[in-house]
Amino acid sequence: KIHPDNEFPLLAWLGNDLPGALIASPVEPQHVPAWALNQRSQVTPLVVPVSHYGQRFSLAGVQMKFSGKRKDGRYHVSRTGELGNWIIKTPSTVYPQVPANEYTCMTLAGLAGVNIPEIRLIPLAELDGLPNIPLPAETHAYAIRRFDRDEAEGRIHTEDFAQILQKYPHEKYRDSNYEMLGRILLQYSHDGVADLQQLARRLLVNILLGNGDAHLKNWTVFYPNHITPELAPAYDILYTQTYITGETRAALNLGNEKDWYKLGWQHFQQWANKSGVAWPVIETVLQDTLERAHELWPAALAALPMLETQQTALRAHWQRLHPAWRIASGLHLKR
Repeated sequence: KIHPDNEFPLLAWLGNDLPGALIASPVEPQHVPAWALNQRSQVTPLVVPVSHYGQRFSLAGVQMKFSGKRKDGRYHVSRTGELGNWIIKTPSTVYPQVPANEYTCMTLAGLAGVNIPEIRLIPLAELDGLPNIPLPAETHAYAIRRFDRDEAEGRIHTEDFAQILQKYPHEKYRDSNYEMLGRILLQYSHDGVADLQQLARRLLVNILLGNGDAHLKNWTVFYPNHITPELAPAYDILYTQTYITGETRAALNLGNEKDWYKLGWQHFQQWANKSGVAWPVIETVLQDTLERAHELWPAALAALPMLETQQTALRAHWQRLHPAWRIASGLHLKR
């Protein structure tokens, strides 16, 4: 264990396979540059002992996640010096069937036009190098291809919005809103309008899927041309309401509202105005998202591996939303 205010031992362990393109490499104490020391009254450079063996990975969140590679039809948890190109999430010991939940919700999101990476449900028997960790009596893990890795170019840099807004992980739900994300993307992204349209699509999908965990660290930009940021593909979309009794709220404010069952078109219009984009540009995308969801989701959900009890609860969630957003109630798309 390490102290939460002392990240350097963590970087010493995980520095070669951090998210994005950063690498944290050790240096000898005598080689620490003066600029790193001259702002401190008392400094003693120390060597942090690190054993260079076993699994090394660095991905945020409370569910066990590993960086791995796929080879010869199997998935291998990354070892020292190896770059993983898949994120592998093992089953939770607290909540039932999280891999199936996330796979289902990510699939539905993709059907609604959300940009998602390649995803898979993989049998635990096809996973090599997994450390000795507690696992429930479930058979599958969830795997998602890393968008910060490229077969030809290697590392692609990323920044999540907690980093962009200079927030610590414990601040990922605080003092921020989705309008802030929109303004940043519009100002700095390679194609700000397209990214805002994709952001709006994901915001609506998160409401439809009862995902209350779309906090700052679950939104990321990446740099595929190594110069200009773009909104990265979606990740960590799942039906959280099924695990949190009485959950009814988004992670951040959307048009000064968080409650899914109070949100409506006017909140998206307010979000668009404060983000700096014309409402018709966003309205068109939201209508397209709903049309896709109404047409494709009912049959797709029934065929996907989410637990039947969770599917039933999700359908009940739909019926409590704004009338136009009630998936099973027909195509009532007018504002």
